[in-house]
Amino acid sequence: MSSTTVGLLTSYAEKTRWTPTQASKDANRKALQDSSWADGLRGIAAVFVMFSHMTLAFARYIVRPADGEHGPSQWMQRPILRLVGQGPAWVACFIILSGFVNSLKPIKLARQGNIETAISNLAVSAFRRSFRLFLPAAAATIISWFICQFGAYEIAKNSDAYWLQITSPGISPSWGQAIIDLLYAIRNTWLYNPENPYDQPQWALMYLLQGSMFVFMALLATINLTPRFRVMTMMICWFWSWNWGIRIGDPMVGVSCFVGIMLSELNNSEYPLRLSPLSPFFAPPMALLALVLMSFPSEFQPWAQWSNFLLEWFHRVSPENAELSRFWPTIGAQLLCLTVVLSPHIRRGLSHPWLLWLGKVSFPLYLLHGSFMRSLLSWLLFAREHLVEFEEHNGDQSYIVMKYPLPGYTTFIIVMPVFFVILFTATHVWAMKVEPQFGLITKKAEDLMFGKQERPPALPVRHD
Repeated sequence: MSSTTVGLLTSYAEKTRWTPTQASKDANRKALQDSSWADGLRGIAAVFVMFSHMTLAFARYIVRPADGEHGPSQWMQRPILRLVGQGPAWVACFIILSGFVNSLKPIKLARQGNIETAISNLAVSAFRRSFRLFLPAAAATIISWFICQFGAYEIAKNSDAYWLQITSPGISPSWGQAIIDLLYAIRNTWLYNPENPYDQPQWALMYLLQGSMFVFMALLATINLTPRFRVMTMMICWFWSWNWGIRIGDPMVGVSCFVGIMLSELNNSEYPLRLSPLSPFFAPPMALLALVLMSFPSEFQPWAQWSNFLLEWFHRVSPENAELSRFWPTIGAQLLCLTVVLSPHIRRGLSHPWLLWLGKVSFPLYLLHGSFMRSLLSWLLFAREHLVEFEEHNGDQSYIVMKYPLPGYTTFIIVMPVFFVILFTATHVWAMKVEPQFGLITKKAEDLMFGKQERPPALPVRHD
């Protein structure tokens, strides 16, 4: 947005009767200087990722935008409401926030001319980021592997809950083979094609780490540029990444982390404050549009009028090789984060203490919810169920399998509150007791590999 446009909008705001008072200006300035909203949005994203897995397990109809081609849409299949099943959109939020929070301090230092400190912090933070992703992921995998070997996932594996069934590994034939399976699982987390069989949601960690490295390398390459030319460079990288990203199996990392850097640049500028008087007017429709775009289904897009409209526009405006299922959800996530950066009111809402706590436990929630769903939740839901016959089809062939049927609504109403209390208690304990231990291990690794000479403090590690 040009300086002339911003100046005209600000001048218009000052001439109208809703010109903010000095107290309102001070409140907006304070809100725009606080980046804690990122923790609140991260916490919401983690919860919705968990809900997306529950949707795939117990309410797969939400994945479709309608019950059939040109058929009726149920309430939870409609835009915004269907966000409970839109995991890719919320993973895109994670990557955008990763780019945002990891570039905030370096860009601020660069704008102050303190280039050397910015580069030193980037180097230490890149090292720390790798350890603080790998260690918790490995620990969560070991826990999941251990309880799997004692049969904790057998009920989920034999249930009619789709996501639980396909993500529940079997018991290894021997403890020797089990150890080999564990090592392969930890390795697979950081490879592009295989998945970690003991904790399937960890597929996204490789992309989070990749996005962090993109941020660090992009900032190292552009740290000496002026803000204007740094943004121009990031815009070129953003557009370019739609092409090369899909070629390397990355449908959303580059296009999201470069936007995070640009949002950080915008956050460190004066534009959000100058536009804050107008934010109550443009922020709500922007946020609404963002949520609709994030609701774009990954399949059966022609079945509903609104998704078919976006499908047609995809073919008109998408860059070459952009992936259909990720394009609009990623664009929507980027627009949502832009709206938050420009709106002090939304920032204050996302900085509520409950949402900040949710952000604090977001990474443990992401790591633990799958194991808890395959074990505790499955036990609670299917404890009173018996195996029944289900007919399944594989091409022209049909065969009978024995599964635990999904329980009734009453069981869900009773079980879910109990499950959430136990799950969030466990994530809180992990964040308070376990995460600090990973910090100590990382610190010892830094001393060993960097030497114990005095180093500038590293940037805060964000589990996005």
